[in-house]
Order: sequence, then structure tokens, then C-alpha cells
Amino acid sequence: MMSYLWGGMILIGIIYGAFTGNLQAVTDAALQSAQDAVTLCITMMGVMSMWVGLMEIAKESGVVERLTRIIGPALHFLFPKVPRGSRAEEYISLNVIANVLGLGWAATPAGLNAMKELENLRKQQGQAEGVATNEMCNFLIINISSLQLIPVNLIAYRSSYGSQNPTSIIAPAILATAFSTFVAIVFIVVINRIGKKHGRAKQ
Repeated sequence: MMSYLWGGMILIGIIYGAFTGNLQAVTDAALQSAQDAVTLCITMMGVMSMWVGLMEIAKESGVVERLTRIIGPALHFLFPKVPRGSRAEEYISLNVIANVLGLGWAATPAGLNAMKELENLRKQQGQAEGVATNEMCNFLIINISSLQLIPVNLIAYRSSYGSQNPTSIIAPAILATAFSTFVAIVFIVVINRIGKKHGRAKQ
């Protein structure tokens, strides 16, 4: 679907440029955008390589394990059916920690592995095939809300585009993501309580 959407937008832009006599401007913009994309990818590759490396060092040195214990009570509250010390808990913790540090790209592999482990738990618990569990839905909501204390990606973007003060985004980012995470947690708690009431009613 997205390929049709983007393809249609590109086609409309080319046709509009041709009819308005701005086809050369469209061509120049396409070439410039391609160049900017490559430059941005190289910049972000360096930034993310550094932070992913630091995450691996933190993992091997036991820092991630200690942080996992700190946020453990919150994780058990949000994911009560995820066993303590399981691989699913480990990957969920990695994802949350990476997101808090603003490392969205570094959080993606941990998020995918967390979903795989939650799927394995679903099979072990004998729940319906092809249906997302509460833990899967809760993890997706928390991952999307993504509390960030250091928005590394945004700072790198702003710096690469010549911002005079790329770190000025930190305070607004903390406020925005803290609010979105608060709303996400409230939503999870409300939905889980509704689910429990319906479950008791069926019994």
C-alpha cells in the first residue's frame, strides 16, 4: 500500500512540474534530496554505531542488568504474565532502556526479539494462534509512547542540518514523551482492568 502511495505522490509531482514548467526544478530537487539522504545516512551511521557499541558495553559490563532490576517492578506491573528473568523480560528491558536514551534505531532489534519471545510465551501458555496477547499489545503501546531523556536521533538530525542549538529539543522532547508514556500506562491499566472484569463475568 505504501509503495502505491509514495509512487502516486512522486508521479503527481512530476506531472505537476511538467505542466507548470518546473520539471527542471523537480529534477534538481530529486538529485539534491538523494545527496542529502546519503549524507544523513552516513552521519546517522556514525552516531548509531557509537551508541549501539556503548549499549553492548553496558550489557556486557552488567549495567543493563542493574537497570533492568531497577525498572523491574514497573515491567512486572505492565507485563504480569512475563516470567521474571526470562528472555522476553531481558529484551523488553533493552528496548525500554534504549528508547529512554533516545536510541530508537538501537531499540528496534531488541523490540523485534522481545516480540519473538512474547510469541514463544503465547505458544507455551496455549493461547489462540494468530491473536496478539495482552503483553504484546502492552509492549507495542509502551514502545510507541517511548519516553526519551536524551533524543539522540533528533539532536543528530538537527546538527546535520545546521541547527545553531541542536540540543534545545531536549526539554520539549522529555515533556512530550513523558506525557505520551503516562497516557500509555493509564490506557494499559484501564484496558487490563476492563479485560479482567469481562473475564470474571464470563466465568
